[in-house]
Amino acid sequence: MAKKWSVLLLGMGLALAVWAQPKDAAVQSIEEYRAMLEDGNPSELFEAKGEDLWKQRRGPNKATLAQCDLGKGPGVLAGAFVELPRYFPDTRRVQDLESRLLTCMEVLQGFDAAKIAATPFGQGEQSNLTAMATWIAAQSKGLKFHLPQSHPQEQAFYEIGKRLFYQRGGPHDFACATCHGQDGKRIRLQDMPNLSHFPGDGVGIAAWPAYRLSSGQMWGMQQRLNDCYRQQRFPYVGFGSDATIALGVYLGVNSQGAVSVAPAIKR
Repeated sequence: MAKKWSVLLLGMGLALAVWAQPKDAAVQSIEEYRAMLEDGNPSELFEAKGEDLWKQRRGPNKATLAQCDLGKGPGVLAGAFVELPRYFPDTRRVQDLESRLLTCMEVLQGFDAAKIAATPFGQGEQSNLTAMATWIAAQSKGLKFHLPQSHPQEQAFYEIGKRLFYQRGGPHDFACATCHGQDGKRIRLQDMPNLSHFPGDGVGIAAWPAYRLSSGQMWGMQQRLNDCYRQQRFPYVGFGSDATIALGVYLGVNSQGAVSVAPAIKR
């Protein structure tokens, strides 16, 4: 806890210093701050929990997830994260990591997928699912994103995600593109990467799941996208919805060739 507060105070001091610096120097200071945060990333604790959960015999069926197919064959984890979301023939759906894990938990272990999806983020089996997603993402750290686009549904989801990215609405007439559709935007200490085209290594979808210092929680991509909708004052779109998965396809394809740093750490 002491370490967390010291890092937060450091961030506050950095925020004041940034105002007096030229733009390039400010960006460099922020990058140095983020590099310091990476030392001792709490996501390692969630990785360990996720690995344990994956191997445990759980649920009504008392089964492990060893036969869960994330797109590269049953139980194959290395490289799976950087190819998601993708189309799965067994569900006849495009799924991201979290929605695919939910399918495996239901089919293999006997959990009620609808009940888990309706659970608030960070609670119950949703917390366990996020931990497993964190561990699985770590197995592809350093690899480059290359989402498949050969299936018609994958192509359709990309186009839908693109439309959702630019869709304006809510009381503030916001869209995803309002914050993430231009270069050089920043809110306080947070750079706002341009996600409408190749965003570069380790940003955007290539950084989630991530540990949020501000909330002391591990967030998966589903929670990140739902929180974006919350900030736009849109209705809650739901865990594993086609809308969030389509946005994931759009962002993932745009990140083609970007190096994954997930699980990362965020302010």
